[in-house]
Amino acid sequence: MSAPIRPTPFPPKGIIWLASYPKSGNTWFRLFLQALLTPEAAELDPDRVKFEIASSRAIIDDYSCIDSSDLSHDETDALRPGSYEQMLRESPTPRLFLKVHDAYQRLSNGRSLFPTAATAGVLYLVRNPLDVAVSFAYHSGHSGFDRSIKLLADDAYATAAGVNHLNAQLRQVMLSWSGHVASWLDQPKVPVHLIRYEDMCAEPQRTFSAAVRGAGLDFDENDVAVALEKCRFEKLRDWEKQNLFREKAPNCEHFFRSGRAGSWREALTPTQADAIVERHREMMRRLGYLTSSGEPVY
Repeated sequence: MSAPIRPTPFPPKGIIWLASYPKSGNTWFRLFLQALLTPEAAELDPDRVKFEIASSRAIIDDYSCIDSSDLSHDETDALRPGSYEQMLRESPTPRLFLKVHDAYQRLSNGRSLFPTAATAGVLYLVRNPLDVAVSFAYHSGHSGFDRSIKLLADDAYATAAGVNHLNAQLRQVMLSWSGHVASWLDQPKVPVHLIRYEDMCAEPQRTFSAAVRGAGLDFDENDVAVALEKCRFEKLRDWEKQNLFREKAPNCEHFFRSGRAGSWREALTPTQADAIVERHREMMRRLGYLTSSGEPVY
């Protein structure tokens, strides 16, 4: 099953949010986008991806002109919508791409964390939670599949949520995996183009081309093919063997580890897989990750 495609391209001006639950293909897609938008570069340098993460404390401090170090998480969140609007106003290009791991949410003052008026649309990347659990565990230094399964099920899960030290990233409210997906797909304010990681792997030319069209970008099929070749997973993995990728967590052995769908079948026990399916059954079925009889597709 292919992911549903929104037929109307995004408008030519505004922020395009590159949104996903962690370990769902966001980095790969951003590398592709970098290659697509800089065709003059013969090779791709994964450490020079331009698209910042929206939870960066530096972004909020710079564009709100307020030092957030003494603010609470809620007070800092209140600065974020206006900071993104200002960032767009100062952008040298009409489109601004920002990576997002936060769930879509409304703040206590009623504003959306991601301002509607400044938004062109959302490219939402999703991945089978069975594989997310495995990738998440390896990204965390293989802290255990049971732990990542528990995090995927946690409706209150948030990162950088501590108060004892200043984090370079702001608190990001994730919710559970199902809650995160629903928060973006079911919000009525901004258009969403859904991209499944499994389709990125199985049909890269079709899937990335559809995303490019959905985002309203003016590139043809050959442009997409050239960009895909530059960020082919085997090339990224070989590059990482020779370089220290700055997005790799300290305890993570390899950032570009597998690059395929279905690795959970060798990693998870039946009990672990059943726990994920039971918790996320409705959303998995909605996205084509379960058959009509409830069996995993990938």
